[in-house]
Amino acid sequence: MRVTGSVGPLGIATSVLWLSIIVLLPLAALTYHSFGNGWSGFWDAVSAPGALDALKVTVFVSVIVAVVNVVMGTLIAWVLVRDDFPGKGFVNALIDLPFALPTIVASIVLLALYGPDSPVGVHLYATQPALVVALAFVTLPFVVRSVQPVLMEVDRDVEQAAASLGADNWTIFRSIILPTLAPSIISGGGLAFARAIGEYGSVVLIGGGIPKRTQMASQYIQQQIEVDRPVNAAAVSVALLVISFAVLLVLRLFADRTARKEQESR
Repeated sequence: MRVTGSVGPLGIATSVLWLSIIVLLPLAALTYHSFGNGWSGFWDAVSAPGALDALKVTVFVSVIVAVVNVVMGTLIAWVLVRDDFPGKGFVNALIDLPFALPTIVASIVLLALYGPDSPVGVHLYATQPALVVALAFVTLPFVVRSVQPVLMEVDRDVEQAAASLGADNWTIFRSIILPTLAPSIISGGGLAFARAIGEYGSVVLIGGGIPKRTQMASQYIQQQIEVDRPVNAAAVSVALLVISFAVLLVLRLFADRTARKEQESR
């Protein structure tokens, strides 16, 4: 095997070692621990009624959050790129706040705002809409930051040419802009879904953790640890890992396919 590039074999070995320590070894340990009671024990843990209910709630809410982010994230990216207004720089910086803010703080704020003593008269405590709001907050930047740079590179001359030929704004967006943005929109939505799957801090207070209704898989995992069932907790964790990895793998394959098509069209 021949190594090409500027970092050389030492750089590659260092990168692989670091990724192994930070990512691969912990995941391997988690997977090994999840099979502590054998395959049958793993399956019993994942297929337990409580685990299935938590996984169903998690996937259902995460899908809704991804769809909401696709729509609103694309709209926000459009406004930030195509419109000028006072405070635009502040809004642009505000988008990244969920990355820096501890998610438990978001849960506290949402509980104070939409909880039983809501000052605005909106009571979402222990409801699935509360989970959607909390997860939409922590996943907001993914679609916005995926779409924004692509939208900035869109050729405006093509839009102007279509407008001069009589195309209305919706036709221009659907036929010219949307096909260009579609890969970034799908990528951002997939990342938002994968992030929402494993979220805990933002939903722990406002969600209430009610089984079959608002208990996310991450809360179920904590519950299993508290009742001294670490193998069950590890098994459900591996199930979440598989779902997230499958989504990320599909996104990776989709991105590679899109890149190949772009190269072939040039």
